[in-house]
Amino acid sequence: MTKSSPDAGGYVVLSSRIAYENPWTRLREDIIRRPDGKDGLYGVVERGQFVVILPLGQTEDGKPTITLVNQYRYPIGKRLWELPMGMWESRPDAAPDAVAAGELKEETGLIAGKMHHAGIVYQGAGYSTQMGHVYLATDLTQGPTEREQTEQDMTCHTLLLEDVERMIRENDITCMVSLAAFGMLRAQKLI
Repeated sequence: MTKSSPDAGGYVVLSSRIAYENPWTRLREDIIRRPDGKDGLYGVVERGQFVVILPLGQTEDGKPTITLVNQYRYPIGKRLWELPMGMWESRPDAAPDAVAAGELKEETGLIAGKMHHAGIVYQGAGYSTQMGHVYLATDLTQGPTEREQTEQDMTCHTLLLEDVERMIRENDITCMVSLAAFGMLRAQKLI
């Protein structure tokens, strides 16, 4: 099996096999020929698309706020501050807008009057196919959360924008996806 596409960067896939699979992740192992003609092995983590949402609100006196979640992340053994995010493994064909609205409500209880799709990010493009959609949620209304079983330890916190910026400067927020989304929205002058 030799396959290549015009935009494959000169790489040719000689063979491919699924080394591991579960409902959330698939690990593919490809034997490749590099552009220099040498053969090699490439492990690729295949995951579905995800969304990350920055909920932007304001205090009664007009100061901007951002809602973050804090949860334990088993692979690294610690709690992280993050923007709400997720994917729908049971509905991989769901539109990103629907997933964003659903994840926002599920994790924070917030319902957005407006959702702005700001762009896409790739999480770990050197080893993974996973692509994420970045959203800005505004005109927020608070309702109850609808967290999944795996999110029961999650807490939700609405903080002043200046406090979130301080947390970024002091390296208290270390979630790569949250930092990328914040940077994208800031660069677009949306926050």
